[in-house]
Amino acid sequence: MVDQLGRFAWYELLTTDMPAAAAFYGKVVGWAATDASSPELAYTLLNAGGAPVVGLMELPEEGLRMGATPRWIGYVAVDDMDAKAAQIRRLGGAILVSPTDSNIGRISVAADPQGATFALVTGLTYGERQPGGLDEPGRVGWHELLAEDRTRIFPFYGELLGWQRASAEADPADLYEVFSAAGQTIGGMLTKLPSVSQPCWLYYFNVDDIGAAAERVNAGGGRVLQGPIALPDGCWIVRCADPQGALFALQGPWDQKGTEASEVNWSARWGGVSSQGRVVLHKTKR
Repeated sequence: MVDQLGRFAWYELLTTDMPAAAAFYGKVVGWAATDASSPELAYTLLNAGGAPVVGLMELPEEGLRMGATPRWIGYVAVDDMDAKAAQIRRLGGAILVSPTDSNIGRISVAADPQGATFALVTGLTYGERQPGGLDEPGRVGWHELLAEDRTRIFPFYGELLGWQRASAEADPADLYEVFSAAGQTIGGMLTKLPSVSQPCWLYYFNVDDIGAAAERVNAGGGRVLQGPIALPDGCWIVRCADPQGALFALQGPWDQKGTEASEVNWSARWGGVSSQGRVVLHKTKR
């Protein structure tokens, strides 16, 4: 666990239909489901390469009554839960769920000073079993904060979790800021546009072919909200919503050789950009 401190170590989907969500992500990402329920809590593990990667649980009734919607939440590993919870308050954040014991370890759910939610964990039950690096299939390969103001939020995470800017001299004019944790580059931050209702974290799942995965999103009842978009390093991304409405993203290569074309239609607003039309995807010949 020592090498995980300050890094995202576990992820959960809070959803309104666990069986449907497990089936959807199984088809889209390739995760295999394992029941890990207890008499007190229904819980499903989704596995990649034989190891648990994320968990699924029902969105609590109290959250539903307060208007909460299905969402992904990431857990950052820390060494002293109570001290970190107190530090979050001192730094202007909020504790939404006080430190408590759970099926995955001792946890706390928090909001940063601009309202984006994340969680902390100590004594993680599953995370230490995750093999390999961020680029392996089925893993979460990137973490993206859509902030109210990117230029003002980084000091909160830097002081709380020890994150560092990828560039020692950050330019406030830059639209995107990459950051590292424990010496590894793990994500980026950007200022959201007004059409994004609330600051949030977005998690990118690795897939082997972005075009085929985007087709699976639509075929499974989800929505491709934006993309595929080519990145400078040759990777492609799509940003999506699952059938219950939780936001997520996919990243990976796009094999466009020896394929037959098909179409994915979209109509969405993302980050202030309104788009409508079609993108040509590809189906590999067998």
